[in-house]
Amino acid sequence: MSVDNLKPTIDEEQQQELMAKYDREFTYRKLTGLLGKVVFALAIIWSLWQLYTATFGLKPPTIQRGVHVGFALVLVYLLYPLKTSDRSNKVKWYDFILLAGSIVVVGYHVLNFESLLFRAGAYTRTDMIISIIAVILVIEATRRVAGPVLITVSGAFLLYAFFGNLVPGFFSHGGYSLQRIATYAWISTESILGTPIMVSSTFIFLFLLFATYLKMTGIGDWLTDLALAIAGHTTGGPAKAAIVASASQGTISGSSVANTVGTGSVTIPLMKSIGYRSEFAGAVEAAASTGGQLMPPVMGAAAFIMTEFTDLPYVTIALAASIPALLYFTGIFIMVHLEAKKNGLEGIPKNKLPKVKKLLKEKWFLSIPIFIIVGRLVIGKTPMNAAIWGIASSIIIGFINSAIDKDQQFGIKEVIKGLEEGARSALPVVMACASAGIIVGVVTLTGLGIKLSHGIVLLSGGNIYLTMFLTMIASIILGMGMPTTANYIVQATIAAPALIKVGVPVIAAHLFVFYFGIVADITPPVALAAFAGSGIAGSNPFKTGVEASKLAFAAYLVPYIFATSPVLVLVDAKPLTVIIALATALIGMFGIAGGVSGYFLRHSKAWERLVLFGSGLMLVNPSYITSGIGLVLLGIIYVLQRSSKEKTA
Repeated sequence: MSVDNLKPTIDEEQQQELMAKYDREFTYRKLTGLLGKVVFALAIIWSLWQLYTATFGLKPPTIQRGVHVGFALVLVYLLYPLKTSDRSNKVKWYDFILLAGSIVVVGYHVLNFESLLFRAGAYTRTDMIISIIAVILVIEATRRVAGPVLITVSGAFLLYAFFGNLVPGFFSHGGYSLQRIATYAWISTESILGTPIMVSSTFIFLFLLFATYLKMTGIGDWLTDLALAIAGHTTGGPAKAAIVASASQGTISGSSVANTVGTGSVTIPLMKSIGYRSEFAGAVEAAASTGGQLMPPVMGAAAFIMTEFTDLPYVTIALAASIPALLYFTGIFIMVHLEAKKNGLEGIPKNKLPKVKKLLKEKWFLSIPIFIIVGRLVIGKTPMNAAIWGIASSIIIGFINSAIDKDQQFGIKEVIKGLEEGARSALPVVMACASAGIIVGVVTLTGLGIKLSHGIVLLSGGNIYLTMFLTMIASIILGMGMPTTANYIVQATIAAPALIKVGVPVIAAHLFVFYFGIVADITPPVALAAFAGSGIAGSNPFKTGVEASKLAFAAYLVPYIFATSPVLVLVDAKPLTVIIALATALIGMFGIAGGVSGYFLRHSKAWERLVLFGSGLMLVNPSYITSGIGLVLLGIIYVLQRSSKEKTA
């Protein structure tokens, strides 16, 4: 079969059903008639508002952030039902009440922002009632779009703020009145309208809009074709192509499930066609798509949130994340190669694949928006500036591509449609940021952050490895039911300070919690990205999750390495030191992959697997002594397996 111009094996409606099954954000109503037109209009107006303020200047924080949350609340109550099982596609009477309440609380805040500012700390009874309603509306909207975990955590923090005087030990505080908690949560710019929503209302929305236009212009399909053309003919080629495509596309998107379904609808059937097991095929795509959020430059928009929490420049964060991301994808790449060698799986014949030269010659210009946005960020322009340039260039490229390729439609209709889809894609992120802001607000109000970090350090006895282990478990558990963005915000507020307290550098601490929040999507028992991959592969979901977590072994190991030896995140690193550390770490990936997979040059014995794994760990650790020992041990296994393989031959 020829894979030139291969189309997804499941149509767009099937993809939506699969994503809705494993990700709550895709369980929205499909409205028609007047309400459908209202949603369409509201989404477009919201996108235009965001583009206008980004281009001509932001409004005062209360207005900028309040309007942002207001649009999200109204659209959520129109689009998302009370229960995910409700497939009636009808807006209920109580949804209209919640919608009206959303307009009232946001309107009150925006219209009275000056008077609220002047009477800060002396709020009225009306202020309190409006604030209580606003908090309830935000929590319910978040539950509808992001599930129960985040709102359970937010609710627990609100209860802690109110009943703090009943909490024993050093977590105790005097307790705050209902008025104080509610007004702080809604009227101040330290909670719901705090840093997370600030980032969402400025940077993240625009990058989601940019991602929407990239998809509509055909660049996603082109990247998948290019990945197949480059790697498809090699040993286990389709799996390697899946990794390349997912890494390149996943950096823009903040949804592991959407990445898996979008790219996997093409790559998973290809992997199965050359002999990969169903579980393994689904796992490869899930692990690669999940890792896309670890990949600079955008990291699923987390790079921009991280700049706010760490006070580090964007370029510093993007560069620091580069080596760990490279190790992550190298590990998966080696694992699929060894799996293919172990089972004798060949690639796809070159004559059945797209041609690299042809793709580059005919569609090279599709990569321009990505180069523009990265270039603007690297030269020091603001993320908003970079996103505006990226959106404008992607629209222009869309028109050019449509004129050249008659199969690719892109006109004014698609530009308008992109405004709507971009706004829709922002809803889960906005509500996650709003509810995460409640947690951040309580931490700030009560001083809980200092107490929690102190408690974690106390529980671990100040041991850096035990502190990291406790933080890892917390990040994975929260990540199993919480969007990546919200998980990172919570962990950056609570857990990262504990890591910093035991000596982990700031950037390493924040990347540590970010990594483990992401790998929750491929960590059983709740491995949502792996389950989505299994839906396409027709495999056992749990077994697919186990395979995905094995493939992503680097994500479980590398954070410990860069937290204790931060040269891998470029902290106090000299060029030669970085080059040596990167080279030995890449070699170490072969050892670890050989140990995990049970195959190196041939099927490995149990003791060989242990030596391979141990030598790989030593090589990944950027120390001359351990790297030297690891290199010797890996060399011994290489010679032994090479000689025994030759004798067998």
